[in-house]
Amino acid sequence: MAEMNELQILRHSASHVMAQAVKRLFPEVKLAIGPAIDTGFYYDFDTPNPFSAEDLEKIEAEMKKIAKENLKIERFELPRAEALDLMKDEPYKVELINELPEDEVISFYKQGEFTDLCAGPHVNYTSKVKAYKILSATGAYWRGDEKNKMLQRIYATAFLNKDDLEAFLKEREEARKRDHNKLGRELEFFTTSDVIGQGLPILLPKGARVIQLLQRFVEDEEQKRGWLLTKTPLMAKSDLYKISGHWDHYQDGMFVMGDEESDKEVFALRPMTCPFQYQAYLNRGRSYRDLPMRLNETSTLFRNEASGEMHGLIRVRQFTISEGHLMCTPEQLEDEFKNCLELAIYMLKTLGLYEDVSYRFSQWDPDDSEKYIGTPEQWDEAQGMMAKILDHLEIPYKIGIGEAAFYGPKLDIQIKNVFGKEDTLITIQIDQLLAKQFDMEYVDKDGTKKNPYIIHRTSIGCYERTLALLIEKYAGAFPVWLAPVQVKLLPIADRHLDYIYEVKRKLEESGIIRVEIDDRSEKIGYKIREAQLEKVPYMLLVGDKDIENNTVSIRDRRDGDIGSMAIEEFIAKITEEVEKKIIK
Repeated sequence: MAEMNELQILRHSASHVMAQAVKRLFPEVKLAIGPAIDTGFYYDFDTPNPFSAEDLEKIEAEMKKIAKENLKIERFELPRAEALDLMKDEPYKVELINELPEDEVISFYKQGEFTDLCAGPHVNYTSKVKAYKILSATGAYWRGDEKNKMLQRIYATAFLNKDDLEAFLKEREEARKRDHNKLGRELEFFTTSDVIGQGLPILLPKGARVIQLLQRFVEDEEQKRGWLLTKTPLMAKSDLYKISGHWDHYQDGMFVMGDEESDKEVFALRPMTCPFQYQAYLNRGRSYRDLPMRLNETSTLFRNEASGEMHGLIRVRQFTISEGHLMCTPEQLEDEFKNCLELAIYMLKTLGLYEDVSYRFSQWDPDDSEKYIGTPEQWDEAQGMMAKILDHLEIPYKIGIGEAAFYGPKLDIQIKNVFGKEDTLITIQIDQLLAKQFDMEYVDKDGTKKNPYIIHRTSIGCYERTLALLIEKYAGAFPVWLAPVQVKLLPIADRHLDYIYEVKRKLEESGIIRVEIDDRSEKIGYKIREAQLEKVPYMLLVGDKDIENNTVSIRDRRDGDIGSMAIEEFIAKITEEVEKKIIK
């Protein structure tokens, strides 16, 4: 276990103070675990009723009492039998004790009437826990496994001083304003419906437009780089997934239709595109001259995510992804991997997201080999190749044991949302196993048949997740080239309507400008405020002088009024911003 720093020790101690407060107020609650995390700490509880906002206020007030009591926090150890007896009324603690190695010391920490199983360390008195705040409560499966019981998790934070706490809370409030799950709904990018189901968002016209723009951008860029577009089915018989290994290793994450015990065929919605695209490779015999073969697809996928994992557009059950599979020879592997990475980086830089990413080299867990196909030797070879490539490309990465796909290691390009939670946006994977399972071969220069290496990759990842991150990055104020509405036309009076409709016609004739007219009988100040709240990049106002001079008065959402301009000049200005994909 890594050594804790001063802040982590304080936060871990605060989690015990919070657990003590919960047990005082709700004695029937059972304790699970309460670690320190990057943003503070949490504790999981088995409780018959979810914690309400009023409950959280009471818990925080009780924490204050416990801190004032200045209870000494003392460590002690017990033999296994005595430890189990002490925790006999706490089933989750008993489970944890039973899993400890026979020779491991079983330690506890006591403060007043409260005792918890814990390796420590902790501060020495509860009075040290001063600057803290309960943030939220949510459901969480025991040990993160949806097959286990749903517990109640209370998130909180603690700092060494009140100034740091206040700065964190202020930053968190700003993050809440940018939260795509709030802002995206307010700006009408997406919505959800209980009668449709959790994790199945409805993209409204603004959100659908942004994703359409992203898809066109991605597909055009992939075509320039030699990728060939495919279109494959949304479902397949179980036979396909049995060949790929998804049936044995991923079935819990799939939506299955039918029953294998009946005479009917069993189908499943696709959770990924790879086994489908392989059929395009298998369409005819291949030689080394056909390689590298780059197949891409804008794929709609379906994954049966746990209900507790759903969040806005970040984690959903149906999503669309820029998925691709590349078959190549061993000699081509490094260059093709590099090209996939360069494409991903180009996409992220163009969107303004690159500065926020980190890299994870996701590897298999040899201690849990049942999760994977292939031999240890094959995994060592694949991971060795990827490590060599990443080191040669000087990619700074951390290692994630057990995070690999069941068929191969991968590079995960990860990004944090506004609350600091890290999710994978883009993956690039090396696979030397599935080609053999699907009998994918090519005739090499020497006339022998060989299995190609496969690179699985996304170039921009899940479009819904990308949209969520863009909403948060820009607080809904998208760059001009991505804005669902780029220009709002605002006539000052009804007599200016004929002219403003002519302006609209000229803007639309450009072929790239998305424009709306606010022709309501409202004061111009009201219309400007409305357009500003909608985050429209440009507002074009038209009054008597504009008609007289054949101009428009331009208002930038960021810089305010920037003067009058001929319509043709404005079209040239916005066209340049769109074509160069300028971010400002």
